[in-house]
Amino acid sequence: MALVEATTERIVAAEPERVYDALADYTGTRGRVLPEQFSEYEVREGGQGAGTVVHWKLQATSKRVRDCLFDVTAPTPGRLVETDRNSSMITTWTVTPAGTGRSKVVVTTAWQGATGVGGFFERTFAPKGLGRIYDEVLAALAADVEK
Repeated sequence: MALVEATTERIVAAEPERVYDALADYTGTRGRVLPEQFSEYEVREGGQGAGTVVHWKLQATSKRVRDCLFDVTAPTPGRLVETDRNSSMITTWTVTPAGTGRSKVVVTTAWQGATGVGGFFERTFAPKGLGRIYDEVLAALAADVEK
């Protein structure tokens, strides 16, 4: 199995603390900024940053739906890590300063991909598709925190 990784980033016109707090707000902001590819969103424990357990289904393609149950940790300032209990998927959100009143948000999702021909297609196309989905998430996040 090979590691499959998708990374997306965006500059947001808001202070890093505000952006991080919005990302860590699983009971409010996070549910609002998810596009249509996410369904059955539910906070099962916590709701604010580390210690949160959150569920959703991610429909990456018309035929591919992942049932995700994430444990959220905050290993370092400005970083949230979502580890899926149902797969090898790990999503890391990193917020850093990008000048006065601006933040750089980077989201990276990685998982152990399939082998063989299916794995080749997964490694080739999944990062692009997931990148488009997370572009939408980051655009909605920016619109939410830049108000």
